[in-house]
Amino acid sequence: MNRTRTEMDPGLFPDEIRPYLLNADVYDSSCSEEARVWYIDREGGLFLKRYAAGKLKDESVMTAYYHSLGLSAEVLSYITADNHDFLLTRRIPGEDCTHAMYKAEPERLCDIVAVQLRKLHEIQADDCPVQDRLDSYKALVRSGHNRGKYEPELFRGLWEFPSAEEAWKCAERGLPLLKREVLIHGDYCLPNILLDHWRFSGFIDVGAGGISDRHVDLLWGIWTLAFNLGTTRYSERFMDAYGRDRIDPELLRCVAAMEMVGEY
Repeated sequence: MNRTRTEMDPGLFPDEIRPYLLNADVYDSSCSEEARVWYIDREGGLFLKRYAAGKLKDESVMTAYYHSLGLSAEVLSYITADNHDFLLTRRIPGEDCTHAMYKAEPERLCDIVAVQLRKLHEIQADDCPVQDRLDSYKALVRSGHNRGKYEPELFRGLWEFPSAEEAWKCAERGLPLLKREVLIHGDYCLPNILLDHWRFSGFIDVGAGGISDRHVDLLWGIWTLAFNLGTTRYSERFMDAYGRDRIDPELLRCVAAMEMVGEY
């Protein structure tokens, strides 16, 4: 994760957040202007995220739940002020899976993220605060299609369709097959998986998590290896390591179509 030293005025932040910023070195770790992220170098490391009001509510809830399972960061504060959400969490030890150390051994990395995903999907999550992600997921698929959204390059080399119409036909065919079956991450990509010297350390950015269909996570697990490693050669290995007994290749293709037309 990139970190750039920056000057912060604690007075610009809510009272509950301000003490954590006082007399601390702060680094900008943002990947976008919409969702700003700062690393605060105190108490072992803290992360502060700021987004539009309401945008971090699910992330706060699911991060706290994942933390209760030993899978994510401790939530120190979640508040809404001045039309913004603020989410403060403790740092998870280690580095995310895009670190050069891990990308240097792609086969080992592939196996670890696949096995860790299978472990996640086998957790009994009857107490998960988000028991149904499918309704909102399906709604976004239909909304995107109604707006004419279509991203044919999204899964180039992995799943392709000759036209937007064919992608929608596949998506429409797969929608009734999705199951509310497992606890998912929701954005299962290498930057959101942290390892501490190859030992799994935790997940971040779990705001899209909850009970849903495993193929959503599987799709992004395959995609992220292709995108972040620059090759599709590890796709089959990933599915082998996860376990093909739980993978429906046709449904996986349909989910790819849903993501191409969906409004996310």
